[in-house]
Amino acid sequence: MLLRRVARPLLAAIFVSGGINELRNPAAHADAVKPLLDMTKGALPDDFDPSNPRLVQVDGGVKVGAGTLLALGRMPRLSATLLATSLVPTTLGAHAFWEINDSAERGNQQIQFFKNAGMLGGLLLAACDTGGKPSLAHQVKQSRRQAKREAKRRGGEMSRRARKAARRAERRAAKSAGQVRRSLDEGTRKGRKLAERARR
Repeated sequence: MLLRRVARPLLAAIFVSGGINELRNPAAHADAVKPLLDMTKGALPDDFDPSNPRLVQVDGGVKVGAGTLLALGRMPRLSATLLATSLVPTTLGAHAFWEINDSAERGNQQIQFFKNAGMLGGLLLAACDTGGKPSLAHQVKQSRRQAKREAKRRGGEMSRRARKAARRAERRAAKSAGQVRRSLDEGTRKGRKLAERARR
């Protein structure tokens, strides 16, 4: 679809650009997310260094790789999920406007925060987009409905067969009963004839 071919590169461009900047200047980006990493330091190993630029380079590589895949429409759902996962710590670490006292800087960081939140929403939509194909949940639901319809159809067919078998059994029973009655009538007539002959 043309809309997806246009929208995906537009959404991915900022991540590819930001990832390249992180690869070129990891130290500056490491300082930006250091407060967030310091908050999680207790849950990380003791030898973990949150200021290690290598972490920023890994994040930058993820953004460049996943952003390129998303722009090209290759594995778009997976790449959008990776970008969304990468965007959350960046947003919380670099744009924590609630911790800033200066009103002008606070307003600027608030804009950046909600801009990233908007991109996160776009990535979540891209991660859920099946490209016009039915999702797995929809396929499961349709399979269940089809199974119910098939079971109902087979149940109705079995009921029809059972009714036909019952009618055949009734006809056979009626035929047998008629034969028995005719045999009894014939036996009665013969008995009467024999009795009349005996009286003569």
